[in-house]
Amino acid sequence: MSLMITDECINCDVCEPECPNDAISQGDTIYVIDPHKCTECVGHYDTPQCVEVCPVDCIPLNPEYKESKDQLQVKYEELMAAKAA
Repeated sequence: MSLMITDECINCDVCEPECPNDAISQGDTIYVIDPHKCTECVGHYDTPQCVEVCPVDCIPLNPEYKESKDQLQVKYEELMAAKAA
């Protein structure tokens, strides 16, 4: 699954630089995660780095984007191939 940022976000700016896929950006009022770029850090780290650094625990799984670890790995490989091109 992709992750999402809830409205408990305090805009502390710590999650955005931690995302290896550049999936996190500043939204209108809070940070947002692009579900098409989020791999829960599969391919990069053992755990989602944004979740690790979030001081308010506002980054749960996004129920609208259900993906297995294998699907996340494929997404990671596609993102890396596109980045290299």
